[in-house]
Amino acid sequence: MKQSGFFDVEERLARLSGLGDQLEAFSRTVDFEAFRPDLDKALAYSDGSKGGRPPFDPVLMFKILVIQTLNNLSDERTEYLINDRLSFMRFLGLGLSDRVPDAKTVWLFRERLTQAGAIEGLFNRFDATLRNAGYLPMSGQILDATLVAAPKQRNTNAEKADLREGRIPEDWQDKPAKLSHKDRHARWTLKFTKAKRQDDGTMPSSDLAIPFFGYKSHVSIDRKYRFIRKWKTTHAAASDGARLREGLLDKTNTASSVWADTAYRSKANEDFMEKQGFVSKVHRKKPHLKPMPRHIQKSNAGKSVIRSRVEHVFADQKSQTGLFVRTVGISRATMRIGLANIVYNMRRLLFLERLNASA
Repeated sequence: MKQSGFFDVEERLARLSGLGDQLEAFSRTVDFEAFRPDLDKALAYSDGSKGGRPPFDPVLMFKILVIQTLNNLSDERTEYLINDRLSFMRFLGLGLSDRVPDAKTVWLFRERLTQAGAIEGLFNRFDATLRNAGYLPMSGQILDATLVAAPKQRNTNAEKADLREGRIPEDWQDKPAKLSHKDRHARWTLKFTKAKRQDDGTMPSSDLAIPFFGYKSHVSIDRKYRFIRKWKTTHAAASDGARLREGLLDKTNTASSVWADTAYRSKANEDFMEKQGFVSKVHRKKPHLKPMPRHIQKSNAGKSVIRSRVEHVFADQKSQTGLFVRTVGISRATMRIGLANIVYNMRRLLFLERLNASA
């Protein structure tokens, strides 16, 4: 095999561009330098006057988190693929001879951002970029939530009872290694799904209830452009509806209508929205032990046409980027879900810009 040279690398990169390198499109469309002020504030690196190896550029490290989120990679796999793929190197601005952050460095960078609570500021920074580009929240908003799986815990009934009460089980308190591997925030819940038709052609009389462990991602998207504008992370058993009153509504949307499914229909929510100047388009529930009135059924069907758009967001996150929490604790889960929301908005921006260019 002949020794490769500079022009061989350039030729390969040109071929990757011709095949459609998504990361190259990211570099053209997203101004990653816009994140630098928030990264610098969260990381609070020293000025280097005390010596030691200088840290990697924070924007480069943040771009690594974007790669990781896009491809659902572990830290170890991320390190390997940066060394292996020319497209990753080009996106990061690295040459073949440049030093590449190892898995531990990637973990420490993400952990430092997590402990600083930086993800909300980073999300808001990109949202401001979208607004400045003309993508204002318009035509009302749609709320929904989805379950996000986390590694299952094997706890005794006594330990589960302590966790539900917000206590650390006594057996864990003097075992820091064990405690660090126990997720005290994720919860079990039931995930309801439509039963499949049986082999004989009949349909089961009830839906399936599947035990699920992890967290829940709550979002509000704008109806016009379908960007995520507000979001929140909770344990999986948290009520969807109660989150509406916890900062999930976007008051800057140019329209006042709010769409959501029946989980968000309650007197408290209806009163809250009316007081805040929102117009409820939330689905109405079926009367107890009575058939659904025809006019309500028709109204809900009309609302579903609009409300269903939010489900495409979750489908994209799970099918394209494999949304899953690998870590322990709600702070890290919030970081993971927040990154997924930023990356979704970046991918959505690429799609809309491509659409505008072809119009």
